[in-house]
Amino acid sequence: MAKKIYSRREFIKKNSLTGLGTILAMNATTHAMFSQIQTDTLKPAILGGSPVRNKPWPVWPMWNIETDEKNVIDVMRSGVWCRAGVREDVSVVSEFEKKWAETIGSKRCLAVVNGTNALIISLKMLEIGGGDEVIVTPYTFIATISAILEAGAMPVFADVDPGTFQIKPENIRKKITPRTRAILPVHILGLPCDMDPIMEIARQHNLLVVEDACQAWLAEYDNKKVGTIGNAGCFSFQNSKHLAIGEGGAIVSDDNEFMDKCHSYHDTGRRYGQMADLVGGVYVIRGNNLRMTEYQAAIGLNQLRRLDEQTTLRNRNAAYLSSKLSAIPGILPYKLYPKVTRASFHLFPFRYKKEEFSHMTRQEFLRAIGAEGVRGSGGYSGNLNMMPYLDDTFRTKNYQLMYPAEMLNYERFIEQNRCPESERLCNEEAIWFSQNMLLGDYSDMDDIYNAIEKVHKNSARIKAGI
Repeated sequence: MAKKIYSRREFIKKNSLTGLGTILAMNATTHAMFSQIQTDTLKPAILGGSPVRNKPWPVWPMWNIETDEKNVIDVMRSGVWCRAGVREDVSVVSEFEKKWAETIGSKRCLAVVNGTNALIISLKMLEIGGGDEVIVTPYTFIATISAILEAGAMPVFADVDPGTFQIKPENIRKKITPRTRAILPVHILGLPCDMDPIMEIARQHNLLVVEDACQAWLAEYDNKKVGTIGNAGCFSFQNSKHLAIGEGGAIVSDDNEFMDKCHSYHDTGRRYGQMADLVGGVYVIRGNNLRMTEYQAAIGLNQLRRLDEQTTLRNRNAAYLSSKLSAIPGILPYKLYPKVTRASFHLFPFRYKKEEFSHMTRQEFLRAIGAEGVRGSGGYSGNLNMMPYLDDTFRTKNYQLMYPAEMLNYERFIEQNRCPESERLCNEEAIWFSQNMLLGDYSDMDDIYNAIEKVHKNSARIKAGI
């Protein structure tokens, strides 16, 4: 068969049409691919779409081998690991105490084994015990209430302001009785309580104030560090905390007599200043052994160097994220009291209103944003004002001897200590993001916002599972 000869005009026309067809086919394929990618991106990850975020969050705790290891290794190699065998002027624990007191703006600091025992020691050395009532928030970690019970006192629960997550001063006033000896405000989540009215209530009723600042390092109220406003302040250095030692705690106060008693109590009752006397000694009070080790303090000194900068970063990111999330219906970020000059944001809290998310439960919402690469928590899931540990305590011999039967009636106690706002936070509304998530940059905060916005826009599909 003879090969067909094309003219130049026919050749150009044919190849132009072929090329156009190829281009159109490629464009159609590209458009289909782009549409698929776009659809996949917009589709909720929990329904098979692509997640908003695939990269990890900043790791916690942080450790710099080059700058952090030498002083810890030096302590380990010295073989002197307990402050009881070291003069106070060369003890690493004493150095940590001095620097923490300077950082907080307090005259004295005592380092102990954990934040729980910092609270217990403070309450006991302020002579709070059997027959006394201590007013406290139910929205806290169990250690706060355990410390009150360990001292032999009775916790009395005052409800919170749901916008700030903190104990409400007006509710404290309502709970005062002739047995009330102290108020224990908890700067929960690293957000300061409204301390001026709390201190005014304490002055009016001659009450002691012990601040639980175990989640609030460097947080400030009216330019004063929390923990330095009441009679004593207590801190925790547990592994998740901003100043992470693994375990550890501290008491701060300007009251020298009180701090001397705390020091004696934590060192088996020895007179303060007799730390080097390992065998004998003068035991002036009934004490315990709650000393921090030298190598723990060495770790703490390393972490302390980064604390202020990290706190500033968390505040900046929290403010940015809060401003963005406020635009999403059903998301109500934390509020700070007018006199709060700095928060520490151990957690980033907000309230979740399911009505704006097609009535997705809080757990369904958390699963949906988790699939997008943004993991949150519902926070305290229990209500400390109505748990069996209270009944267990009331049944003990000591409590039966210290309190009248009507005060130990568990059902009556629960009814008198109901805190509906705190219960709503625990059971339905509160959501937290962990503090390490706030150590990223604005693009990381944008990922959080985009994940929540995506879930909000698709809440009906997610609820229906389609």
